[in-house]
Amino acid sequence: MHLLIKLLLRIPCGGNKFYLCTQSLQSIMIYRFRIILDAVEDVFRDIEIETSATLEDFHNAITQSFGFGGQEMASFYISDEQWEQGEEIALFDMGDEPGSVRSMHETLLEEVVDEAQPRLIYVYDFFNMWTFFVELAEIAHPEEGQSYPNLLFAHGQIPEEAPDQDFIGEDMDDDFDEDLDLDPEDYDHLDFDENWN
Repeated sequence: MHLLIKLLLRIPCGGNKFYLCTQSLQSIMIYRFRIILDAVEDVFRDIEIETSATLEDFHNAITQSFGFGGQEMASFYISDEQWEQGEEIALFDMGDEPGSVRSMHETLLEEVVDEAQPRLIYVYDFFNMWTFFVELAEIAHPEEGQSYPNLLFAHGQIPEEAPDQDFIGEDMDDDFDEDLDLDPEDYDHLDFDENWN
């Protein structure tokens, strides 16, 4: 959020007279992010954006920088150092109960990202699952005359189709059936209609 600081300055104006003037200064900081497509080939964008921007603003900057139309559903997920998916912040609240999921337009970047928590996962288009790793690289002062968000650098072209995602579960113990004392032939004797509740 913008921090409004008012400084009272005494400015000499003609002889010994002083006028009391008020000057406003805004303490705005800029986040510089690297957004990397989860793919074999290196495809990434470096974007800088104000810390006071919403996640919806950031979502729009990401989709534009990668050439997406921006009409598909998307979510950010707070992540840790192992890139594990945490709390969801959705483009729209699609939860069972209103307010059960945080929405991008109500969440500021500075509320979810800082030096201690620098990582997010961004998923665009849940049918194709474009998945990106988002990492805070630097916190800086804004450059005079620069508008934000700003695409600093682009590397690689987005592929025609989203890369396949490997969803790997924990290894199951080979002795699973033995532990439960199950025999696959027992299922042949079960009749679906008779055992349907």
